[in-house]
Amino acid sequence: MSPPGGDLLELTAQLVDIPSVSHDEARAADFVTAALAGATHLETARINDNVVARTSFGHGRRLVIAGHLDTVPPNGNERALLEAERCSGLGAADMKGGLAVMIELARSVREPVIDLTYIFYACEEVAQRYSGLLEIEAGVPALLNADAAILCEPTSAAVEAGCQGVLRVEIRLKGERAHSARSWSGVNAIHRLGSLLERVEAFEERTPVLEGCEFRESLQAVRVAGGVANNVVPDDVCLLLSLRYAPDRTSEEAFQALSDLLAPAIDPERGDSIVVEESALAAAPNLEHPLLSALVVASSKPPRAKLGWSDVSFFTGRGVPAANFGPGDPLLAHSAGEWVARDELEMVYTGLEQLVVGAL
Repeated sequence: MSPPGGDLLELTAQLVDIPSVSHDEARAADFVTAALAGATHLETARINDNVVARTSFGHGRRLVIAGHLDTVPPNGNERALLEAERCSGLGAADMKGGLAVMIELARSVREPVIDLTYIFYACEEVAQRYSGLLEIEAGVPALLNADAAILCEPTSAAVEAGCQGVLRVEIRLKGERAHSARSWSGVNAIHRLGSLLERVEAFEERTPVLEGCEFRESLQAVRVAGGVANNVVPDDVCLLLSLRYAPDRTSEEAFQALSDLLAPAIDPERGDSIVVEESALAAAPNLEHPLLSALVVASSKPPRAKLGWSDVSFFTGRGVPAANFGPGDPLLAHSAGEWVARDELEMVYTGLEQLVVGAL
């Protein structure tokens, strides 16, 4: 079903053509504010580059529908391209298509059976400390109150339940400097990475099934730095690991398991260290919640696990059960050729509309 107010594909293209790389979302926030200006059933607030629009009908339940305004930096895909019933361009899948659905839903559904809060927020694609959700929480935390939340992240119009947690772990291995022509008189810290990386490669990817959704853990080395000069045996090397862990264990449990795996290759007496540089909590599926179980019915697809992190974690951490549901293939996110199709935009719109008007 097409929304009554306009063409979702064209609206997506308009959003793609508005640059909104993280920390530069003001024009996108301006566009959303203007698009909702005629929606008299909404109370709209602007908090820096975040826009919150709410109904206040006094219904017994409230649902948050949220999406981020920012994109990653461009890769030759700054402009929208409309062809073959799809829109290509920076952020088309992640997540200008989801924003288009939110805008049209917000201004078209004027008599929902539950109260709704639409949150368009900045800085999701960068470190969590910059998140617009944290700005809203610091400024007007009551705007985040709800019984449940839906993040319109790209999910190919299926419900992706919960999310994985993230640990970014820094490991430093120490050696002893020497002239590279007389290397036997030193200890090469970079060479010591060999046994450590063997253990990383041997990591067993756990696949726990929670509420019928299979999560898949992963461990990857994502950055390495070491060496001081071309003729010096390096005495220090730093490796950054990214661990994506399932929500059946805490961040502390995940870190302990990782530490145990790597312990044989880390020597604290030499000065080696392993520390958490950044952490983002996992979130359980919570599909037993009435609004989220109704969302699964609305999607007409079996739910699956969110293999990645999203701000479902933020809401779950505040006691608000949440799930991901939006247009666009998540495998296309951040790619040069990302796109979103008209049929998925309309499927997500229809599913959310049925949910909030009580058609289920």
